[in-house]
Amino acid sequence: MSNTGKRVEGKAEEVGGKIKGAVGHMIGNKQMEAEGKAKELKGEAKQEVAKAGERVKGTVEEVAGKAKKFVGGLIDNDQMEIEGKAKELKGQARQAGNR
Repeated sequence: MSNTGKRVEGKAEEVGGKIKGAVGHMIGNKQMEAEGKAKELKGEAKQEVAKAGERVKGTVEEVAGKAKKFVGGLIDNDQMEIEGKAKELKGQARQAGNR
């Protein structure tokens, strides 16, 4: 499953947990309320793990782009330099989008 899918799954679990917890609170069922809170926290954790995975991918992409840009500059290959810069920026954007 992709990190996006894991984030969606985590969000769904978080929302389901909030609902279960609220219902448990409304009917005075402490166990149901606690189970809901646990499910909510588990969903939040899944989302954070998925975000971390995307940040790692972004870092790898950024470093690879910097390397390609550097090599392009060394061998005076404008195309390679531009592609490297684009990959570097894509990696930075992936990291920023998953904070």
